[in-house]
Amino acid sequence: MSMFDLSGKVALITGSSRGIGKAIAMQMALHGARVVISSRKPESCEATAAEVTAAGGTALAHACHVGHKAELQALVDASIGKWGRIDIVVCNAAANPHFGPSAAISDEVFDKIIQTNLHSHLWLCNMTLPAMAQRKDGAVIIISSVGGFVGSALLGAYCISKAADMQLARNLAVEWGPHNIRVNCIAPGIIRTHFSKALWADPGRAAAFARANPLRRLGDPDDVAGTAVLLASRAGSFITGQTLVVDGGGLIGGGEPLL
Repeated sequence: MSMFDLSGKVALITGSSRGIGKAIAMQMALHGARVVISSRKPESCEATAAEVTAAGGTALAHACHVGHKAELQALVDASIGKWGRIDIVVCNAAANPHFGPSAAISDEVFDKIIQTNLHSHLWLCNMTLPAMAQRKDGAVIIISSVGGFVGSALLGAYCISKAADMQLARNLAVEWGPHNIRVNCIAPGIIRTHFSKALWADPGRAAAFARANPLRRLGDPDDVAGTAVLLASRAGSFITGQTLVVDGGGLIGGGEPLL
């Protein structure tokens, strides 16, 4: 049996109707997991679930706004109601409604970023980890960002939230490790998704970003999805509390000039 086999597992992935979340859902399904597709729009969830099914996987679509605690609980309840358990949680949904200096951000917008990018992850973990602990098995993956490692003149609040995600993973790994639950972060660099389109849509800017990476290219969603499969599977069974950087070497090569 492959060390990456996820057969029999149920994986709940937030923000999974497109981009990185969709790629993670698809790859986990192709590795045997039953996946829960979730984002704010029901029609987008249904369309992605249909794609997973057409590719040979098994999927449940359930719309959810992660910033609303009651909707997260309904997502968890629907997943358990369908398949009886949740083995893998991927906290991928995120927001970045502010681009500019911290002095220009309103309290309301800052709170929205923290609630979506941090609070929702803790809420979802608190809703799912106790049942994992009873079974003595589970994996949580939080999608952070390379922005969590550096300061930023334009993406400060977002970077703060992503640095906090890394610490959340470390803390949860310590708290839940005795129950054989692993909690890790993935910190992507620039990945060609709709979420980051403002950073790479201009060909000249995209080329500059690519040149800043030792691998001389930008990332694709499957680059992150492969890492997620590793962390969710038996292949990653002795990895916890870590942040795996998936950025083509941008940070170690001098930093990606997006910040």
